[in-house]
Amino acid sequence: MARRFLMETDKRLLAKAAWTLGVRGLWSVHKHKRRLKRGEFFPPFIYLSVINSCNLRCQGCWVDVGAKQHRIELDAANKVIAESKAMGNCFFGILGGEPFMHKDLMKIFEANRDVYFQVFTNGHFITDEVAKELRRLGNVTPLISVEGSEIVSDTRRGRGGVYSDTMNGIEAALRNKLLVGVCTSVCKTNIDDLVRDQWVDRLIEMGVMYCWFHIYRPVGPEPNPQLALSSEEQRRVRQFVVDTRVNKPIIVVDAYHDDAGNALCPAVTGFTHHIGPWGDIEPCPVIQLAKESIHDQQSLADTFNQSEFLRDFRQVTAEHTRGCVIMERPDLLVDLVEKHGARDTTARAKVIEELKAISPRRSQYQPGDEIPERSFVYRWAKKYAFSDFQTYSKHFDTAKYRDPDAARDEAKSESDLPIL
Repeated sequence: MARRFLMETDKRLLAKAAWTLGVRGLWSVHKHKRRLKRGEFFPPFIYLSVINSCNLRCQGCWVDVGAKQHRIELDAANKVIAESKAMGNCFFGILGGEPFMHKDLMKIFEANRDVYFQVFTNGHFITDEVAKELRRLGNVTPLISVEGSEIVSDTRRGRGGVYSDTMNGIEAALRNKLLVGVCTSVCKTNIDDLVRDQWVDRLIEMGVMYCWFHIYRPVGPEPNPQLALSSEEQRRVRQFVVDTRVNKPIIVVDAYHDDAGNALCPAVTGFTHHIGPWGDIEPCPVIQLAKESIHDQQSLADTFNQSEFLRDFRQVTAEHTRGCVIMERPDLLVDLVEKHGARDTTARAKVIEELKAISPRRSQYQPGDEIPERSFVYRWAKKYAFSDFQTYSKHFDTAKYRDPDAARDEAKSESDLPIL
């Protein structure tokens, strides 16, 4: 791994990432821990969905990509980043829609050269010209999504030619020595193609420095639940991630487990929160509910500290599960909306109906089947910077946990009983 970073990257970009993500990133988590001890709250990592528009129509997408374009304007984005920097934050996730459709995206990066950005993108807008500018700026890593083989990817993403355009974007970024990541929303149709050593070996051969396998979540207006993984398949992905971390010279991102393999949700632990294209402050990108906005008169720090909705979300969810609340307990989100008068932050205005239509299923929480980290480096990093920050030890109540698999098996057994 060290050899790859030293031999295959632009050393200026590597030094920038090491300082901003490594040294300053750990310091931002340290400041977060100190705030929690004082009874204060501000997430050390913030996702910004800067635009709702996208050139693709992917299965399971929760964003209103076909609605009238709306974006976080340059001044508003810079204000959010400035207020976050004042709290010690130095790393931001940039989402969409497709972020590179935002006309001022490069200006946001230029205005904030002292922090680092991870851009979640389909790669179609990463030309050599764009990649050269990103290299000049030195504070951006593109995380490019690949959703399967050419046939599967084009089916998942709504039209032909998507896979080849994405690969062209990856190649342009690599030609210009960017630190490139590749992510996959693992589902039924791509697990056999991408959750295997041959795919990771290909990424390494190409020059990709990190990858991220996250689980497909059947949410949004067209959730496609038939694509969702079973509990056994999710354990298979987790085992693959843990093994790859010790067997391959590539960083593997995992945002849903601690060092011992215990499940966690970064929104529930307070590690992350999300700001949508309209400026709404939400728990995470897939939970499109909010009470507050970045356009409110108070500061972002005051909003995070005073939001009863966000505080209640973290505590209520932590009481009931260590997994993904939208997959396991969507009813809790409906209750929170009713309790706090939270608003639907989408253009389609049907989130409550969508939540009520979700059939609960297991997510990353697989009680009794935890798979701990094998790598010393990952164990140490997670112990210090990506734990549950005592959220679950304070709130989780096993008596309140409902196992979706057990409930489904019980319902099936009852339906199979003969009618007397």
